[in-house]
Amino acid sequence: MDEHTPVPEKDYLGKAVEIAIRIALLASIIGLCISILKPFISIVVWAIIIAVAMHSVFEKLSRVLGDREKLSSILITLVLLTIIILPSVLLTESLVHGVAQLKAGIEGGKSIIPPPGERIKSWPAIAKPIIDVWKSASESLDSAIQQYSSQLKSAGSWLLAALGGIGMGIIQLIASTVIAGILLVYAKEGNIATNKIFVRLAGKSGEKFASMSKVTIRQVVKGILGVAIIQTLMAGLGFWIAGVPAAGLLTVICLILFIVQVGPALVIIPAVIYMFSIANMLTASLFAVWMLVTLLSGNVLTPIMLGRGAPVPMLVIFLGSIGGFISMGFIGLFLGAVVLSVAYNLYLFWLREEPAS
Repeated sequence: MDEHTPVPEKDYLGKAVEIAIRIALLASIIGLCISILKPFISIVVWAIIIAVAMHSVFEKLSRVLGDREKLSSILITLVLLTIIILPSVLLTESLVHGVAQLKAGIEGGKSIIPPPGERIKSWPAIAKPIIDVWKSASESLDSAIQQYSSQLKSAGSWLLAALGGIGMGIIQLIASTVIAGILLVYAKEGNIATNKIFVRLAGKSGEKFASMSKVTIRQVVKGILGVAIIQTLMAGLGFWIAGVPAAGLLTVICLILFIVQVGPALVIIPAVIYMFSIANMLTASLFAVWMLVTLLSGNVLTPIMLGRGAPVPMLVIFLGSIGGFISMGFIGLFLGAVVLSVAYNLYLFWLREEPAS
């Protein structure tokens, strides 16, 4: 048949129907797979992120141990599990108690800000404005809770549900850590497979996109999440030793504020003032110094752990963390920041690439 001979319309229609059936069948299979794997997606994705972030440590440890990769993977997994489990066990009781107090305060229409202690009587006159604001906040918040009790109960129910999911989030982190340890053993095969996938998706620039993704993951996990976790552990240790009420709840709030790059000064400063109102001068002073060191430690830790590479904008981390927390719970607080940061850097890298001719 001559190439200029028109193709009958029924042939076009038959091919279109065939293509539509193929696409529908493929979409159905993909949708079914996603629905089956949906409960495990966040766990597996976070496991991949942990494995990528710890790969350089894994390689160094393997060389030290004489290329014993399985032993290196086991040691790294045990260390990570210790870092996750021990603080969680220590803070669980305090967190549960703090959440129970918060729930009782909201449902009972009581103020959730404790009134000043007896030691404020010995404070100098210059501190009177702070005391007045403290008393006013406690009393006005009490009346505000009673006035807007229904709205606050709705917001409080959502917050308590989110905080109540922390236990499940910790279990997911433990599962992700174990899976990450298994992935580290097969890191070489995983790296080859990842490069092939990126090349298949992005062509010749696929390997560059894969490398950018790995660098961003390590940068965010170590330079932002790692520093946030260290600072949170320092703050939680200070709350726990000083005997601050609801230490576990305050520690979780600090973790969220550290990750979203806002800083927990609005939590720590009132805690320090409260300690000066109920504790002796030595205890309160040591607590204040420790919390000041905690707040300033990020200036030292971030350059050390961040390494080379342009930092991810704070807004990207903020939106990723908050959005992940709302949509996926506690594990989304970490996962959202990493995923959105990777997508942001890949987008910038794609804009800098010369378009194909």
